[in-house]
Amino acid sequence: MLLRFYGAARMVTGSKHLIETESGLKVLLDCGMFQGGGPDYRELNSHFGFDPREIDHVILSHAHIDHSGLLPLLVAEGFGGKIWATPASIDLCEIMLLDSAHIQESDLKYVNQRRRKRGEEEIKPLYDEDDVNRTLLKMRSVPYHTRHELNDELAFTFYDSGHIIGSAGVYLEINESNESSTLFFTGDIGRPGDIILRSPEPFPQADFILCESTYGDRLHDDASLSMDRLQKVVQETCVMKKGKVIIPAFSVDRTQELIYMLDQLARSGKLPHIEVFVDSPLSVKATEVMAAHESDFNPKILDYIKKDGNAFEFPGLHYITDVVDSKKLNSRKEPCIIISASGMAEAGRIKHHIANNIENEKNCILIVGYATPSSLGGALRRGEETVTIFGREFEVKAQVEVMDAFSAHADYKEIIAYLKCQDPIKVKKLFLVHGEYDTQQIFKTKLQEIGFHSIDIPELGDTYEHP
Repeated sequence: MLLRFYGAARMVTGSKHLIETESGLKVLLDCGMFQGGGPDYRELNSHFGFDPREIDHVILSHAHIDHSGLLPLLVAEGFGGKIWATPASIDLCEIMLLDSAHIQESDLKYVNQRRRKRGEEEIKPLYDEDDVNRTLLKMRSVPYHTRHELNDELAFTFYDSGHIIGSAGVYLEINESNESSTLFFTGDIGRPGDIILRSPEPFPQADFILCESTYGDRLHDDASLSMDRLQKVVQETCVMKKGKVIIPAFSVDRTQELIYMLDQLARSGKLPHIEVFVDSPLSVKATEVMAAHESDFNPKILDYIKKDGNAFEFPGLHYITDVVDSKKLNSRKEPCIIISASGMAEAGRIKHHIANNIENEKNCILIVGYATPSSLGGALRRGEETVTIFGREFEVKAQVEVMDAFSAHADYKEIIAYLKCQDPIKVKKLFLVHGEYDTQQIFKTKLQEIGFHSIDIPELGDTYEHP
């Protein structure tokens, strides 16, 4: 077995790990886009490091763009195999990949306008809607806990990882002439006690583990206090200062968590009488997809839905899809909450909302998720006094609040708890992926302390060969 790392190696985005068996079968775990790194990441996204025509199968852990976002480019460059994913992941990919194609086209309009003025060659999108549609035709559904054989050498099973709807860890059984071995790819690990999804579930003993490490050096805020904190931010900003709360939020799971939390505050009379706008066509569609997959929800929210009828709808909540209605929010003077994508504030309508509100001290920008250091969201998390949006510098006068309790990624204690289903002595090699290198070094020490004896932190392009 050969294992090669083509993404999310000493970085958080671009998940791509290639397995090659003894017979030459090539299976790609995820095909994600590098995000949040500017022009350097565009170069990384333009070149896989392998020939897409040689890949036999893709197994997708979940639909987030940093895990699925280069699938259409893979297809455009000659991939002819099948893409295996859970039913909910396929439904999400249909809307998220189309949205990715549209965002690329829209964002490049501004970039290419400037390039034309400078006499520079225009940049083309990585892929278009036709590439996405051809990708969707290659996707095949595999439910959780259903063993699926690709050939005599390799079979896989999905286990619920509790990260977003449809997310999965991938358990692979590899049978080669010399020996049989097992490999588990965690994908992204969710948090126990998620307010919507089931907790991450245990997985069978594995010989090799590819483990995410996004928050391998820190602990999250107490999630039980997040609703009170959200209510406090809204009260101080919208009621006391008569300002707006602007929330960059990932369209899948994070937006729905916020809506559900605001729904509960509204039903209990704790939410001030202000308008709430979900301004993202993708978020609106993602909410519909999630509602269609209630079977993946935890019992607590299912009980709430039985009593309330809808966890994602309450008086004063408005879903915005039309761009004209989105632009009207910029001239709105009344206090309100605006939830918009993307979560890292790197693309989409949220950039316009931040640009229009960041220099008003009455407003608050609430960061509720991970953002790469080089992204706009990362700059705001760090407390930068000025930021650049659409090529223009803005002074950060609005209050910036960070709430890590909303994170869909497990912190280091939660990852360790997730790995307790494994006997560390039986794990021949554990690879840390999907994390910044400094974080991974700290997490490696923590894993060694609980008995994992052979831990690697691969670099981009590294190869591991198991005899």
